[in-house]
Amino acid sequence: MAKKISRTKRPKKIKLRGFNNLTKTLSFNIYDVCYAKAPANRKEYLEYIDEEYNAERLEKILGEVADIIGANILNIASQDYDPMGASVTVLIAEEPIEPKSDPKSAQVLAHLDKSHLCVHTYPETDNKLGISTFRVDIDISTCGKISPLKALNHLIASFESDIVLMDYKVRGFTRDMQGKKHYIDHRIHSIQQYIKKSTLEQYNCVDLNIYQENLFHTKMLLKDFELENYLFGTAMQDFSAAEKGRVLELLRREMTEIFYSKNIFG
Repeated sequence: MAKKISRTKRPKKIKLRGFNNLTKTLSFNIYDVCYAKAPANRKEYLEYIDEEYNAERLEKILGEVADIIGANILNIASQDYDPMGASVTVLIAEEPIEPKSDPKSAQVLAHLDKSHLCVHTYPETDNKLGISTFRVDIDISTCGKISPLKALNHLIASFESDIVLMDYKVRGFTRDMQGKKHYIDHRIHSIQQYIKKSTLEQYNCVDLNIYQENLFHTKMLLKDFELENYLFGTAMQDFSAAEKGRVLELLRREMTEIFYSKNIFG
């Protein structure tokens, strides 16, 4: 069952004597699972995923993320891989930066090193069982006032998210006007606070938080799914009742093992 998280009032903003040096990093692993019966179907699935989530599409998603969190894009590097997969890295800053004659200036590098978005894709298939899994890893690292948590709902909605594993970490410290160190500048009890209620209702959610380390972990497993939406290259009528039950169990097993990160079925 999804854990009910209370929404607390926003605390007063801390008045800082300088730049906010806190680094806030949000990391995702999002998994999409399907069943492709024949070798040709599995090959088609990998080709479909490779085309559907190519570097151009991923650039668009990260550009939307930058808009949502209020970051300025400084540079984009992207790559499609052979035989499959893609990566995109976006360097961002909280404030617009005026270009200088020397592109290696210390000022620019300071911003680039601290704020970035990156995504990598990993399609794979099990030739024995017919299960095919698409994983996308996303990292959003920001400094200053902008928060990666604002992008949570958009990223979950941008992919077929059967399993979502998330880590949020606040590192470093910043100082207020009196010189006191602050190791976090916002209240957070769980990543779930920032996810839409309608989304949480679709998933079983588990938290593992280490508050004294400002480290928060949430994982989500889709509660219910229709088999016909998880078949690639094969129609429901092509399966007997027994086969449908077997494939449904294979899909549940795959999702559960990923969710718990171990082969619980031996």
